[in-house]
Amino acid sequence: MPKPCKMLCDLEAPYTQSLMRLIETQSKATLANWALDYAERHYLPIYAAHFPQDSRPREALAAARDWLAGRVKLPALKPLILAAHAAAREAEAVPPAQAAARAIAQAASTIHSATHALGLAFYGAAAQAYETYGTQADPAVYEHVSAKECARLEAALRAVAMPDEPHPAKVNWRC
Repeated sequence: MPKPCKMLCDLEAPYTQSLMRLIETQSKATLANWALDYAERHYLPIYAAHFPQDSRPREALAAARDWLAGRVKLPALKPLILAAHAAAREAEAVPPAQAAARAIAQAASTIHSATHALGLAFYGAAAQAYETYGTQADPAVYEHVSAKECARLEAALRAVAMPDEPHPAKVNWRC
């Protein structure tokens, strides 16, 4: 049985391109708050359902919020984000939880670089797809979930987006 893809979404798909264009218009703070809120609401429950005793992804989200509030410096946050990535590696046998932990780590990393917001979408789509349909579904099912998840992410970002943001994040998509 082949291993599931770590992330879903097509970089060239209109739904991905639309999300990317919106990300480019927002400040790093707006993007980080949106990513943290979304990951906490949608992906943390997936991870916690499989690993209820593992607090590393939750701690990464909390630490990123502390950084945004000016309560901690980046060097104090970095080990907590890396711990969320470690949680993902250790969850390899549970693809929905692994993808959810990766999405959470990307959300927390958005405070460092706005490009991580795209990782939120790619890993988050995988988390939703694998949690709902497992890892052996038809590729068309995964494409549908990816499109739907990117649309939900974009709607959530539009809800908090600053019109005519004067200081949009500098985004260099090296995909």
